[in-house]
Amino acid sequence: MNTKSKNNFLLKGITQNILLLGFVSLFTDLSSQMVFPLIPLFLTSVMGTSASVVGIVEGSAQATASLFKVISGFWSDKIKKRKPFVLFGYSLSTLMKPLFAFASTWLFVLFIRIFERIGKGVRDAPRDAIIAESCKKSVRGKAYGFHRAMDGVGSVLGAILALILLPLLGYKNLFLFAFIPSILAVLTIFFIKEKNKSLKKKIKKETQRTSFKELSLNLKLFILASSVFALGHFGYPFLLLKAKNLGLTDHSSILLYVFFYIIYVLFSIPSGMLSDKFGRKPILIMSYTLFGFISFGLIFVSSIKSLMLFFILYGVFYAMIDGAQRAFVADLAPKHLKATALGTFYTLIGIVALPGGFIAGFLWDKINPTATFIYAITLTLISLFLLSFIVKDGFSKKRGYLSKN
Repeated sequence: MNTKSKNNFLLKGITQNILLLGFVSLFTDLSSQMVFPLIPLFLTSVMGTSASVVGIVEGSAQATASLFKVISGFWSDKIKKRKPFVLFGYSLSTLMKPLFAFASTWLFVLFIRIFERIGKGVRDAPRDAIIAESCKKSVRGKAYGFHRAMDGVGSVLGAILALILLPLLGYKNLFLFAFIPSILAVLTIFFIKEKNKSLKKKIKKETQRTSFKELSLNLKLFILASSVFALGHFGYPFLLLKAKNLGLTDHSSILLYVFFYIIYVLFSIPSGMLSDKFGRKPILIMSYTLFGFISFGLIFVSSIKSLMLFFILYGVFYAMIDGAQRAFVADLAPKHLKATALGTFYTLIGIVALPGGFIAGFLWDKINPTATFIYAITLTLISLFLLSFIVKDGFSKKRGYLSKN
């Protein structure tokens, strides 16, 4: 298969909307990764704040974003519109980023960070609903995988640019420079064409109540299983802490972060395609199991060379789970409640991630790193148990996906 044929194969089923949203995420994450990884350093090094202030700023921002995801998803389904939420969300985030350059107190940083995350909260569920509605169900995993890959490319480029430009521009000028790719993301949104099938076909409004009660038992079980998993998912920051424990410098640890994202990008689309072929549930079971293996292996890692292997495996795991989870929620959601379902999923994942991160850090500091990894393994096993109760995902081995929701 020549290069052109491979590209056609990888992009088959990727519609114009999905392609455009991919570039929106690429430009946005390029901008974000030039700013957000530097905020803790900006607060502590430039403003002289404590680590607890960093925790307050980041925790408040993430909690705010989580709350708005379910609200925007619900209202997007209610008024049967997606694009206005996406445009407003990305625009708000774009306007906030350059304001970091003018911040003189940590309270102003907190204010900007919260409003920037409100933008993320407003856009995420309606955006992912557009992806679900812009492709056939048989390629939905690939579509989400493509979108996550583009997002990852932006993250890698942004992190590399931050490393290069920070010594040259300084914090404030770098924050202003990050405004440029963000503007490109907003301009790209205007070319997205929203497909509102529900209005065209005039589906029976009386049977289409926008209510959380309309979500299926399978979907609720999956959200429960993924929430328990998120509670124990310690994330790549703890892999970086492990690297530092083994003697890596801060600069080398950031390079490992970039390496992780490169692996994530490379495996995002293939993982999505595998979920299209074999079903979301088997891929998620494999990804949960892989995370459990990673957690177990990290207990015994004692060299940088062996740790590199686990960074690779973590990148593969994250690529498997990130797109498949979104596609599975979209698969299990009713046609008229996709944004509501996605918003509920994102909100609960975000809410449990906060105490999950605190517990992982507490175990790391107060007991030892092994306790963190054992905690993760335990919740992974519980998540796998809950996942086993999901008995229907619309997939047939003989015919593939049964519907085009």
